[in-house]
Amino acid sequence: MHCSRCGGAKSRYRFGTSFHKSQLQSLSAFLDLVPEPFHLTTPQLLNFLTGNFMKMPTIVGRRFSFQEAGQALSEITTTLLPSLTSLLDVLPKESIVWKLKMLRTASSFVNSRLHAVKAQTLVIASWNDELLPSREEAERLRDTLQKCRIRNFRENGHKILLEAEFDLATAIKGAGYYRRSLQTDFVSDYLPLTPDEFQKATDHIRMLQYIANPVMLSTLPDGKIVRGLSGLPKQGPAVLVGYHMLMGFELGPLVTGVLSSTGIHIRGLAHPFMFDKKKEELMPDPSYYDMHRIMGAVPVTAANFYKLLAEKHFVLLYPGGAREALHRKGEEYKLFWPEQSEFVRMASRFGATIIPFGVVGEDDICDMLLDYDDLMKIPFYDILDKMLNGDGVKLRTNSTGELKDQGIHPVVVAPKIPGRFYFIFGKPIETRGREKELRDKENAQHLYLNVKSEVESCMKYLKEKREKDPYRSILSRLLYQMVHGLDAEVPTFEP
Repeated sequence: MHCSRCGGAKSRYRFGTSFHKSQLQSLSAFLDLVPEPFHLTTPQLLNFLTGNFMKMPTIVGRRFSFQEAGQALSEITTTLLPSLTSLLDVLPKESIVWKLKMLRTASSFVNSRLHAVKAQTLVIASWNDELLPSREEAERLRDTLQKCRIRNFRENGHKILLEAEFDLATAIKGAGYYRRSLQTDFVSDYLPLTPDEFQKATDHIRMLQYIANPVMLSTLPDGKIVRGLSGLPKQGPAVLVGYHMLMGFELGPLVTGVLSSTGIHIRGLAHPFMFDKKKEELMPDPSYYDMHRIMGAVPVTAANFYKLLAEKHFVLLYPGGAREALHRKGEEYKLFWPEQSEFVRMASRFGATIIPFGVVGEDDICDMLLDYDDLMKIPFYDILDKMLNGDGVKLRTNSTGELKDQGIHPVVVAPKIPGRFYFIFGKPIETRGREKELRDKENAQHLYLNVKSEVESCMKYLKEKREKDPYRSILSRLLYQMVHGLDAEVPTFEP
C-alpha cells in the first residue's frame, strides 16, 4: 500500500496498515522454526526482497515449451542465487524477526492514529500485490481518512514505485492533487504533458481512433477549406467553440489530434463533476476522469476562463455543455446554447480569436437505447440521480428550463458497424481591435449568434459531404489499409 500526501511540497511514504492481513503476518508466526540460512527461501520473503520469485509461476501461463520453461527457470535461478548469497550476509534471521515485529507495532500505531490525519491523501493500490491486500485496504482507508482519494492499478504489483511503467507524478496530477500553494489553482498549477503522458493519452483512445478514423478539415483566412489543420491560428489566445457530441466522443481525437499535428495544446473548460471527490466514488473507476485533468481540463468558471485567456491558451468551450453531450433520442446535432452570449465579451477583452467548429459521426457508431427520460421511468433511478447531481456545483443558475443546472446522467447505447468522425474548423473570427465595439451587449450578442450559425453550418457541410466519402464505412477503410498498409492515411471526400 502506498500513500502520497500532496500539497505545496510533496512527500510520499509507504506503510502496511493491513499488515495483520498480509502473508508476512503469517510468516512471522513460524519463522523461528526455520533454521538459517533457509529463512530466506520462503516464498513471501523472496518476493518481498527480490520481486522475482512470485513471478515464476507466470511461466506456465505463457505456454512455454518444456525446454523454454527450463531455460527461463535456469535464468531466474542464476540471477537469484547470487542475490541470496549477499542477502544472507546483511539479513540474518534475527534481523528479519526484529523487522517484522517492528512493522507489526508500527502498523498498529498508524491504524490507531488514522482518524487524526487531516491532510489530502492519495492511496495507490496495486491489484497484483502478492504481500498486502492493497485493493481492499484502499477502500478502507478512503472511508477512514477525511481527504482521501484512491487510484487502482490493475497490472502492478507490490513494488509499484519501482516498476518502469508507473509514474507517481502522473498519478498525483490525474487525481488533481498537485498544487503550488495552499489553494488549488487549476490553471497555474498545471504541469505540461510529458511524452509518456501524451503516449498514454493516445493509447487511451486508440480503439476509438481506429474505428472512427477521424477526418480533420480547417478553413483558411480566404475561406478555402483544406484537409488538415493549417487553417488554425499559430498563436493564442483562441477560443474553440463547437458542438459537444454524445458522451464527448470527440474530445480525445480532437485534443490529441490537434496537439500531435500542430503542437497546440488545447485546455478544456469541463463540468465540475469531473473534479468532485465525492462524485468520483460513484463511478465504476475513480480514475475515470484522470486523463482529462492530465490533458489540462479545468472546471468551467468565469475565473478559469479569464486566466486561460490571459495566459494566451487555446481554450475549448462548449456552450451546450452537459445538456448537449447527454442529449435525448433524436436530438443529435442539435445545439443547446443559452440565449445570451457567455463568452464573446470575455474573448474580446483579450483579443482572442474565436474558432467555430463542427463535428459529426456519433450517429455512425451507436444508437441510443435509453436516454434521461427513459432512465427516470426506471424504479429507484431517481435515487441515483440525486446522488449524481445533489450537493454539486450548479451551472447556469440564471438560465431557465432544460439548460438550467446541467445535470449529469448515464446513457445506454448500442454499437453499430462504425462509420467515421469528421471535424471541420470554420474560418477564424478575430476580436482583436474590436474590444470597444464588443463591450456593447447588442454587438456581442450579434457576434454570438453568428458563431452559433457558423457551427450549425459546419455540421451541415459535414453531413452533406460525408455522403460522398467512399471510405465512410470501416469495412471499406479496412480494405484500403490491407492494400496500402495500416499506417496509410485513408482518403476522404474532396473539400
